[in-house]
Amino acid sequence: MTVHPGSWLAAETGVVIVEEPEGLAAIRRPDVAAAIWHRQPLRAFQRWIDTLDPALLPSARLILRPADVRDAVTQLCDGAGMPDCASRVRLIDDVAALADLFGHVMRAPYLRLRLDVVTGNACRKFHVDSVTARLVCTYRGQGTQYGVSHDGSDPARVVTVATGSPMLLRGTAWPGTAPAGLVHRSPPIEGTGETRLLLVLDPVHEPEDEA
Repeated sequence: MTVHPGSWLAAETGVVIVEEPEGLAAIRRPDVAAAIWHRQPLRAFQRWIDTLDPALLPSARLILRPADVRDAVTQLCDGAGMPDCASRVRLIDDVAALADLFGHVMRAPYLRLRLDVVTGNACRKFHVDSVTARLVCTYRGQGTQYGVSHDGSDPARVVTVATGSPMLLRGTAWPGTAPAGLVHRSPPIEGTGETRLLLVLDPVHEPEDEA
């Protein structure tokens, strides 16, 4: 298995790379299995989040309206003891903006929001999520890895999404026929000392059914 950085392999996997956030709506095209918004994090922010004590990173799983995400993440950062600074505000604003964008693209009145602090091999096997669609964005550490598999084996070639670049993927519950073969995983990091901070968003239409 060969691992590649960036957008290499995109065309043959049903993945599109977009330069603007609105481009993530390409997920609705019949020939698209995933869309990645390619962007470069600000150096000052990335340096701050990469060197922050992992104990100060927020972690939670919530179901809420997109409009309530900013207040909820602010409370999570307060609860984790994350220092109040410009980079913290940037993190909170970005999570809120991605939640609003994802809710609009998926036409979902509610979202399931996860902030995971990962130090081991979480979801290290290649898979397709059992959801309609999912947005993942790695703020710290290695990004999500993806590739093509048609026989259940690991992909021969694997791409690592850039840190800070949101990826919107179709899941098994996507209506209609979707491009087949695209699988993804969290990068295996156990034993490396690396800490990842991962945002995961799922659409929720009937929150009482998710209880």
